[in-house]
Amino acid sequence: MSELTWVQLPDLVAHELVASADEGKDVADIRARWAAAGGVVDAPAAGRGPVGDGRLWTLAGELLDDLAALPAESALAAQEPTELTDIEALAPALSAEIARSARPGSSDLRVEYGTGGQNAQSRRRWGPDRLMGAWLGRAARCLLGKPVEKIPREGIREILQSQDRWPLTTWFTAKDLPDEVARRWPWNRRSAATSLAENIAGMPEDDDLNYALIALSVLERHGPDFTSRDVATEWLASLPGGRVFTAERIAYRNLLLGMDPPETATYRNPYREWIGAQIRGDVYGWVNPGDPAAAARMAWRDATVSHVRSGVYGAMFVAAMCASAVVADGVDEAIEVGLSVIPPESRYAAAVRRGVELGRADAGPEAGFDAIYVDYGHLHWVHVLNNACLVAYALTRSRGDFSDAIRSVVMGGWDTDSNGATVGSVCGALAGARALPPSWVSPLRNRLASSVPGFDGIGFDALTDRTLAATRG
Repeated sequence: MSELTWVQLPDLVAHELVASADEGKDVADIRARWAAAGGVVDAPAAGRGPVGDGRLWTLAGELLDDLAALPAESALAAQEPTELTDIEALAPALSAEIARSARPGSSDLRVEYGTGGQNAQSRRRWGPDRLMGAWLGRAARCLLGKPVEKIPREGIREILQSQDRWPLTTWFTAKDLPDEVARRWPWNRRSAATSLAENIAGMPEDDDLNYALIALSVLERHGPDFTSRDVATEWLASLPGGRVFTAERIAYRNLLLGMDPPETATYRNPYREWIGAQIRGDVYGWVNPGDPAAAARMAWRDATVSHVRSGVYGAMFVAAMCASAVVADGVDEAIEVGLSVIPPESRYAAAVRRGVELGRADAGPEAGFDAIYVDYGHLHWVHVLNNACLVAYALTRSRGDFSDAIRSVVMGGWDTDSNGATVGSVCGALAGARALPPSWVSPLRNRLASSVPGFDGIGFDALTDRTLAATRG
């Protein structure tokens, strides 16, 4: 059988049992049939579990179709629609013509980029320094979280404590790490070679940055009225199949089977409410400064290629938050704007509000993490709800401070590089590039590696210019 992760039919059944139960479906009979046949009921934490024999694969396909046919809870469908018109009915700010507030003046037209790039002349009347800060913040904080992706919270803490480096203050390193701790909590093997302090030489490739590049490419090729099919076509043209994961890998498979969005998001896709779309929304916010509704609508078109409900809301929330962050005065304003474009009674909105509540209480990071894990610790580490709560908590508790927010969100575990990227994007935009600490920015060397055509080795100054050129207004 193929070694490819996240698409093996037996794994999909285990994850679909969880996803369907979350939708209020009665999965007891199908769970029993799967267990009686020898199928693994508990969803694997990694991308691939025991695959079994051909007989089990045949049954897995049948059960996936049976699970899809089960009726979902009607109340959930009403509170958490995926269709844009239905979301607009619940979140009026999304459909309203929102005036662009706090538009930057012309005093920040020219920026001296401090990472080795050339001076750049903005063609827009808003601050390229803040946009540059968003790109740099997203990259630096993604890079910080990369070596501990998949390592649980307790492992991150043990690693740092064993080196007398708790709480986290700088890049992870293998220096002075005891052998027994390294064996118990091995670094993410793909990332350690390029993301530990001793190995950093520019920003290495990561899907959290690849999707930002794809979004920029879609805007450059198709303009602001791009479609979901345009996004899907760009994936097939520019993203190798091995560079996409979870819901995106399933959607990619469905595209190759000849399906179109939004069917690509729902057919045999148990990851449809995971974090993937949330990591794809930033650029849509950056090109719509002060216009969160437009940003969220763009993010919706992108997200529905691979996600539904909470997965889509994550993309819309982040896009709107980023549209605010490049012009806002503080992080509370950005979060409030993000919440304004999603259904207020949704589980996603509740997760964000819970993170904000805990961040404002500020009983200390350990107490905050403990409370979040009580509420959301049962979810897979790549699910969107637990990670959204952690992001909101870190942003709120830090009051938008770049270093503090990132340390908090990475120490909290789960999807460390994705959460770091989102928090870094928001805090970097609020601060601006010139205010970011050199210790976090200089190792990036103004260079981003990527397998997306036309972007490998690009500088963050060039990315800023291209994003400015795609900006609306």
